[in-house]
Amino acid sequence: MKIAVTGKGGVGKTTLAAGLVKLFARHGFHVYAVDADPDISLGTTLGVTAEELAAQPPLIEMKELIKERTGAGGGFYVLNPQVDDILDKYSIEIGNARLLRMGGFKNAGSSCYCPENAFLNAVVNSLLLGKSDVVVLDFGAGIEHLTRGTAKGVDLMLIVTEPTKVSVDTARVIQKLSHETGVPKVKVVGNKVRTDKEKNFLRNSFGQDELLGLLEYDEELWEKSMLDDPRGMEEVLVYSVSKIFDEVIKEGGGVEGTEAENL
Repeated sequence: MKIAVTGKGGVGKTTLAAGLVKLFARHGFHVYAVDADPDISLGTTLGVTAEELAAQPPLIEMKELIKERTGAGGGFYVLNPQVDDILDKYSIEIGNARLLRMGGFKNAGSSCYCPENAFLNAVVNSLLLGKSDVVVLDFGAGIEHLTRGTAKGVDLMLIVTEPTKVSVDTARVIQKLSHETGVPKVKVVGNKVRTDKEKNFLRNSFGQDELLGLLEYDEELWEKSMLDDPRGMEEVLVYSVSKIFDEVIKEGGGVEGTEAENL
């Protein structure tokens, strides 16, 4: 199953992505956790230490590797570089999961960044179109990383929103773009919900077939996110996301094998 998580900045999409990674891994799936957000905070939320993160910089910063694979130089570069070995060689192992730190795509309007974007696009294509493992991608606020071809490799787009008009408006824009790009299933997840009024606001903003579920604001999760050792938040994180995980499994979309049958 290939899941992309996106939404307006600060809505909690990285928390949702990390919780899904942990739950899939606990159920015996091999998971690629892909951090494609410029903030590159998925590793920290997954409990990876600062030392481990420092030892494996984001792919977008690995200039020599990008130059080697794309042949960048003299104004020419390879649009579809070979990257299959990148997925394991430059990822961090976390039990059944592997964290791939991509970093954010560069401004598409700047020609000097084209080799970097071509490299990251090839990595996304390899993950979505070539791997049979579960893939959870933590995107920034948008889906510009997906081409029409790659979007068809996404089984489920999860758009995270807070119970505010600005956040809902952003979710609507991403929702429209996702459908236009060809993503087969697009669902909205409400997050940081505190009151019945906020629940009703989200339920009135999206149809029953659009809203996958609601995540209530979790004070304990917020407190543990401030600790120096993020590993202490794993159980709280898993518990808070478990209901959405159950809904994701119900959506089906590519979850196969004995592990899925045992869920």
